[in-house]
Amino acid sequence: MRETDRVQDVIWKSAGQHLTHRLENGWLAVSEDFLRAYYTRPEIHPVEESCSVEHVLFERLMEAPFAPVGEDELAAIADPDAAANYALVLRFRDHLVAKGSIEAAYASMFAPGAPLIPPVFIGQMVHLIMGNMLMGETDATVARASELFFRDQTATTSNERMMFADAEVVETRAQQAALLALTDPGRTEVALDILNAEGAEEYWPRADHFDLALDFRFAEPGQDAFARLIERWIKHFLDLRVRVQPLQSVKDERWSWHIGLDAEATRIMNALYEGEFLPEKGQGSIVALFRMEFLDQDRIVERMRRKPAFLGMAVDAHDRIRMKPQNLLINLPLNPVVQ
Repeated sequence: MRETDRVQDVIWKSAGQHLTHRLENGWLAVSEDFLRAYYTRPEIHPVEESCSVEHVLFERLMEAPFAPVGEDELAAIADPDAAANYALVLRFRDHLVAKGSIEAAYASMFAPGAPLIPPVFIGQMVHLIMGNMLMGETDATVARASELFFRDQTATTSNERMMFADAEVVETRAQQAALLALTDPGRTEVALDILNAEGAEEYWPRADHFDLALDFRFAEPGQDAFARLIERWIKHFLDLRVRVQPLQSVKDERWSWHIGLDAEATRIMNALYEGEFLPEKGQGSIVALFRMEFLDQDRIVERMRRKPAFLGMAVDAHDRIRMKPQNLLINLPLNPVVQ
């Protein structure tokens, strides 16, 4: 695969698209600059008291990011924590290099034998991939809905609205409100601006702040945008055409296949499918449902042809949504012979 173009018109500078480029198939290259970004992380970058072996290794990797590193070299690092961090990042690097692109490495990260890496690395990969998918996107609702793929959300219900807000931003604002309340007890509310059609252009200059809430009620643009993103995500990775439609409920007695978009939804939908009792209190709950139709029937296992799959999204007991976009790749009823 060869380089075709530099990524331009990016939505999020924080995604790191400036560190890579597109390959001929539209996926992202594992570039030297991309790897250097991981070598300069605080867990890896040497400090003044780091040993000479660590300093030499760091300088060599910055000069030649793909340089081989032997186990004996890691064992010679004086700080065992630093050595472990280098080993982890280098396993990640070698996996990326072996797969040839960011997308291919991500898609294979959930197969047996894949290296164990911190969840933050996986989230960063999704952020970067989503930025690649949405290069040149003009719909702010689509861009905001895509944040669900790589950033945890906090769900709140008020005035008959289901609002999603970035969980990290909500937590930060809550801490700030708590500090303000020490001197001004009346200032305790955590409020975020809401993305709407009238102020949609506000999103672009604020994209890297992740500080706009999204209305995720049924029949609102947020759910429809999310459905379109699921279609694009699957097409980007699997070249499989699907049609996704938001639902209020699942009434199909021939419910044959379901996919939880997060761990809580998977637990709930598995239990419902098996006819198990679900306690009403102290548990999460489904907040969105979707119906997926497969347009490439020859790619689907025979028993699921001409049948839909149902997708669910849930909040946990703390009103948190932690989407697992890999479920849309590894849990589809694909024919193993032709996928």
